[in-house]
Amino acid sequence: MTEYLPFILFASVFGLLLLGYPVAFTLGGVSLIFGYFTFGLNFFQLLPLRVWGTMTNYVLIAVPLFVYMGLMLEKSGLAEELLETMALLFGRLRGGLAISVIMVGAVLAASTGIVGATVVTMGLLSLPTMLKRGYSPELATGTICAAGTLGQIIPPSIVLVLLGSIMNISIGDMFVGAVIPGVLLVVLYMVWIGIIAVLSPQSAPAMPAEELAAFTGLAMVKRILRAVLLPAFLILAVLGSIFAGVASPTEAAAVGAAGATLLTIWQKKLNMQTLKDVMRGTNILTCMVFVLLVGATAFGLVFRGMGGDRTITQMILDSQMGPHMFLFLVMLVVFVAGFFIDFIEITFIIVPVVTPIFEHLGIDLLWVGILLAMNLQTSFLTPPFGFSLFYLKGVAPPEVTTGHIYKGIVPYIVIQLIALLVVVFWPESVTWLPQAMAKKP
Repeated sequence: MTEYLPFILFASVFGLLLLGYPVAFTLGGVSLIFGYFTFGLNFFQLLPLRVWGTMTNYVLIAVPLFVYMGLMLEKSGLAEELLETMALLFGRLRGGLAISVIMVGAVLAASTGIVGATVVTMGLLSLPTMLKRGYSPELATGTICAAGTLGQIIPPSIVLVLLGSIMNISIGDMFVGAVIPGVLLVVLYMVWIGIIAVLSPQSAPAMPAEELAAFTGLAMVKRILRAVLLPAFLILAVLGSIFAGVASPTEAAAVGAAGATLLTIWQKKLNMQTLKDVMRGTNILTCMVFVLLVGATAFGLVFRGMGGDRTITQMILDSQMGPHMFLFLVMLVVFVAGFFIDFIEITFIIVPVVTPIFEHLGIDLLWVGILLAMNLQTSFLTPPFGFSLFYLKGVAPPEVTTGHIYKGIVPYIVIQLIALLVVVFWPESVTWLPQAMAKKP
């Protein structure tokens, strides 16, 4: 009977989550009950030590700092300026507005990593413009949702920090390894928009020439430099310091937080109310992540104490399931789970269980970590609980229906799965850049 306890624990947690109970308290509460009846009062002596070890993890300080950086940059107004400039720059092309949304999404991902902030900002600014210019609601909404999710894979990304911490992988390696897959996704998104612009020109028209007439000459150059240089400064400060080996991810996050504050001052948008809003938002999001982390720590302690990791590993070995088959199974479970629960919940529940098995099977954990991050990215788009869909619906004009949004994201989910397959069959897309940078003098 005892060999089945880990599965009963896992099923209990998952079942309560599907019934709508809060994730952090479900993980922690169920784990406390199982821990007491399995190990007795000794469990309550060990658990605080494990929680203390987790909460004093230096790497996790990057989480509140990156959250602060993203929220502060949202208040700076740089996103609006960048989006308007890129729309004018690519407006002459069919599908140019949609391409500009993807590019701005990539820039914001590389400077904030906050999906909700990116989707809401671009939904408020670009969606009415795209609809006014004759874009199909499906293409407009799908593009905005997909561009927002780039913050999940393009560093600095909170999910990369969490995965690196849970899987015991260098956060710097996670950031470097995610660069090529992130660029691949951006390119595939833009190729899809180009295909739509050719096959269905009426769905993605160019902007009228008279609106672009003033955007020429020196005025155009000045506006582009102003819109691009400031975000580029922040990206260089954060990612450049990590990739150059000058700063750790945690130190770079602090640099990013300070840089975002300076940019907001430069834009003359910093005041006491802005600071209060950013601090409050940072507190709420950070507390949510860390309470989940405490619950996940309790869950992991009980699951491993019951021998759950050894039981599952032995089952995999007894079934003679190969490494690639196990990888496919995990990816399928994560993808399906993304329809129903949040990426943080998946990260804290599933990843700690499967990581020792990947390690035992001799699979490169860095490669698996990036694959998991790309897979978790789809959870923002897959209905009924895709958060990007909720964010966009909340700020969309009344004429944009939920059906428009659901239809619009389908091609982008397919594109994300194609990119995932490319990385599966081409592991060097993840491992080459970290290895190359490790060899540099």
